[in-house]
Amino acid sequence: MKIPGFTHLYGRIFAIFWTTLLVVVITLVLMFQYDPRSVQTIPDHQLVRLQSQAEQINQRLNTPSPSSHTSLITRIKALTHRRDNHRSQLYFTTIDGDIIAPQKHTKALRNFITIADNPSKPQQRLYGRWLIAGPFKITTEQQSLYMYRGQVWRGSPPFFVQIMDKPFKLLLVTMLVSTPFLLWLAWAVTRPARRLQQAAERVARGEFEADPTLEQGPQEFKQAGASFNQMVDALNNIISGQQRLLSDISHELRSPLTRLRMATALAQRKQGQSNELSRIDTEAERLEKMISELLELSRMQVNSHQQQQIIDSHSLWYEMLEDARFEAEQHHKTLTYNQLQAWPLKGNPNLLISALENVIRNAIKYGNNVIEVTFTPQQQQLLITIDDNGEGVPNDELDDIFRPFYRVSTARDRSSGGTGLGLAITESALRQHSGNIKATSSPLGGLRISMTLPLAR
Repeated sequence: MKIPGFTHLYGRIFAIFWTTLLVVVITLVLMFQYDPRSVQTIPDHQLVRLQSQAEQINQRLNTPSPSSHTSLITRIKALTHRRDNHRSQLYFTTIDGDIIAPQKHTKALRNFITIADNPSKPQQRLYGRWLIAGPFKITTEQQSLYMYRGQVWRGSPPFFVQIMDKPFKLLLVTMLVSTPFLLWLAWAVTRPARRLQQAAERVARGEFEADPTLEQGPQEFKQAGASFNQMVDALNNIISGQQRLLSDISHELRSPLTRLRMATALAQRKQGQSNELSRIDTEAERLEKMISELLELSRMQVNSHQQQQIIDSHSLWYEMLEDARFEAEQHHKTLTYNQLQAWPLKGNPNLLISALENVIRNAIKYGNNVIEVTFTPQQQQLLITIDDNGEGVPNDELDDIFRPFYRVSTARDRSSGGTGLGLAITESALRQHSGNIKATSSPLGGLRISMTLPLAR
């Protein structure tokens, strides 16, 4: 297996894991050094006092006793019994560690003797509330001894000792202390992933923009970010190429179509009007209209994903709605809409205007005399409904009317003059803006088109 480098994600996780483990181990070692229950060096001021006491005991044991027959053991017992057993206690042992005149806490003393037996470096350790210090060398004519001193420890245990004695508290404190660090670690490790996620969401909304920040961070995310940016550039090129191809084809078709209409007009002048020539001219006119719509669509969609901006709904649609209302009045129909507000939208203004205009003009064309447009903000979306009181669309064809060149068999046949591109253009425009569109039966008796668009944040 390849040795992990810090520039790689797994290398960083590995390094952070071992760094965290090292910090925890060092902290525990330092904490145990300050734990009074572990062997510690006696503080200087206490050491001086204990050494002075040991010298006094040494002098007392070396001073001739009034009773010459009094043994050393008897004198040592007398010294130990003079102490207040509830607060402090002197202990004496031989050089070999045998306890002389055993008293209370001898079990703790035996344990302490095994770890502190060098009088040149006296130490101390806490056993419960009993603090034992020593050894201090006592030299007499009969033999050399070690002196230890025990006393009640009046200090309160350090906070970390209280925590370490209770596993639940230790676990809780460890979690609380490590939470900020772990949150930072999770944020730092997942930051490149979040950038990649946000870039993917922008692409899903139709914003095909390369993001240089994706090529930062661990090596794995650098490579993924570079590949993502290459994909975005490739998509831009494909989309632009397709739209330019459509535009070029539509443009090229107009030239022979124009010549066809000119030839038809000349034939009508020479031969007069005939059903056949009228039919040719009508179909040519319809074909020219279709090509014009395709050309307009291609012009709007070329690089439309790179021409998005924030614009409010009132500025976007007000003029178009007023023009549509005037057009409806010319056809002796009524178009109404509720008051527009400055709801923010992000997108290509031309496409958004065309999307709503196509639906409204359809409603004007096929409605009997009433068209209603309603704008309703819903959380992070704007809902637009367009109702008419025309003949409507059969339920089994509601999902098909958004297909290019599709015409409903009843009302939207060829005699209507439609090309079947209007609703397809609208559906495409909404999809590019992360919106959607659906058709249902209207309460007015005709068709209802419902459109939703996300509000800009």
